[in-house]
Formats: sequence, structure tokens, C-alpha cells
Amino acid sequence: MPLQSAIENRLAKKYASSSRLDDVYNGKDLTYITNQNGDPVTLFIGKRNPDGSIAGERYVRRIQYAPDGLTIVKSHWDFKGKVYRS
Repeated sequence: MPLQSAIENRLAKKYASSSRLDDVYNGKDLTYITNQNGDPVTLFIGKRNPDGSIAGERYVRRIQYAPDGLTIVKSHWDFKGKVYRS
């Protein structure tokens, strides 16, 4: 299942490093986790439970950086399956 391009554009931005961010898009709850560079690397999409976890789908981003370690050469999102508590 590929991600919608609007969600991919939202995830292409830089955020606070090593953090967890909660968001809502198009009626679905999103949680993404960033790496030390501030790039989102894990994404959970679905319905948020009362305890803050998400039941839905999990995606992991594969990133290839340039030799400087900051510039992204290429990346893609891999669907890792359904989650019921994350």
C-alpha cells in the first residue's frame, strides 16, 4: 500500500530531532518518529486509542544520505503491516 502523495509531502519536512509527533490528516491519526537529523523514519496511520497508541498501519522509511550525512539522496517508505498498539 503506497502512501498518498500529500502525506509524503508532509513527511518530507524536517522536524525536531529524535522526537515523536502526533498529527491528524484527512480524518486519520498520524504519529511519526524522527531520527537524529529530524527526518521522519517511522509512521503510524490509523485511529488513536484513548492511551495515545494507534491501531492501523506501520511504515518505515529507508533513507540513503550523501557523504555529508545530512543531504538525502533517495528515500522510500516500506509498509510493515498492521499494528494494534504502538
